[in-house]
Amino acid sequence: MAQTAAQIVETLAAGRDLARETAIREIRADILALPSIRKHRLSNTEFSTREFVLVRVRLENGIEGIGEAAVLGGPRWAEESVESIQSVILRYLAPALEGCSASNPAEAAVRMGRAAFRNNSAKGAVETAIFDALARTLDVPLATLFGGALRSRVPVLWALASGDADQEVAEAQDKLDRREHRDFKIKLGFASPEEDMRRLTRLREGVPGMRRLVVDVNQGWTEASCRRYLPHLQELGVDLIEQPLPGDDFEGMARVAAHSPIPLMVDEAAFTHREIARAGNMGCGSVYSLKLVKSGGLLALGQAAHVAEAAGMELYGGCLLEGSIGAAAHLAVFASLPRLHWGCEHFGPRLHVSEIVRDPLKFENFELCLPEGPGLGVHLDEDRMREAVRAG
Repeated sequence: MAQTAAQIVETLAAGRDLARETAIREIRADILALPSIRKHRLSNTEFSTREFVLVRVRLENGIEGIGEAAVLGGPRWAEESVESIQSVILRYLAPALEGCSASNPAEAAVRMGRAAFRNNSAKGAVETAIFDALARTLDVPLATLFGGALRSRVPVLWALASGDADQEVAEAQDKLDRREHRDFKIKLGFASPEEDMRRLTRLREGVPGMRRLVVDVNQGWTEASCRRYLPHLQELGVDLIEQPLPGDDFEGMARVAAHSPIPLMVDEAAFTHREIARAGNMGCGSVYSLKLVKSGGLLALGQAAHVAEAAGMELYGGCLLEGSIGAAAHLAVFASLPRLHWGCEHFGPRLHVSEIVRDPLKFENFELCLPEGPGLGVHLDEDRMREAVRAG
């Protein structure tokens, strides 16, 4: 039987007063802004600078852990913004964690749950920083605290989201030539379905070396649009359709999934374990997108994977364009899962003009490599971090 995180910590810390050594001394939260290499478009917004919150948790032993809270252009994808995340962390979560030991992350999760409802991105970043500080204290990779890594690499796709088909063809071909990505996600829904079909056709014809093709509608279509354009998507060899209908339309998703020859992926429809089980049991999709921002913590992220599989869904490693910090946190859990059927989409670190870590994640032979070393395996570049802190 697999050990829990608490049992693993107890084994690694034999003979040490870990509760005292890892008492949380300080929690900081700063808003950062990093320019993107190009404009990124979704069905309801677009942006060329990614704003996020960097969380730093310092323990009694002086060791610091880091975490990242991601959003997409403000409170549009979910209810959180960088401003609300920073406020919730400093005003509610940090006081609730006073005196808590990083050696008991389950207690930290319970305390945060009592201090704030939802606010999943804020909680996920704080829990990541706590786990990172704990793993650094124990001098083990973060994946060790989730039972150990079953894989050191994860297949990773690249998202095309500028809306300019010619630019996207060139971008995709460059990724193929560099052997960084051969699977691609195409963002739809910000144009008419007819325009989306023309763009998809151009991409399919212009990038013959493309392997898997995922389309993400970001809740932008109606049920009628799905029924109308599913045959065309099938003709284009689309492998997976992500959340075409609004997240609360479980019945519509189930009807579309029942008629679709292409698997549907559940994303915005299911955050909680109960929602995941409901989506799977209703047949809303046969794939589930795992995201820290939906689960609200690394412990819950691993649990979400088990709930989704129990409900009959395959697993996909989703993202919210996190940089190397957030991607490394996801990878620590993904590496410990027995199955990750669809790989992951943590291309976010390569979408930034610059990073705030000294050791960005490595993309190699169409896969993303699990970082090595204690904790997350990535380390802040203090100078770049200070330059990225948002003024005001």
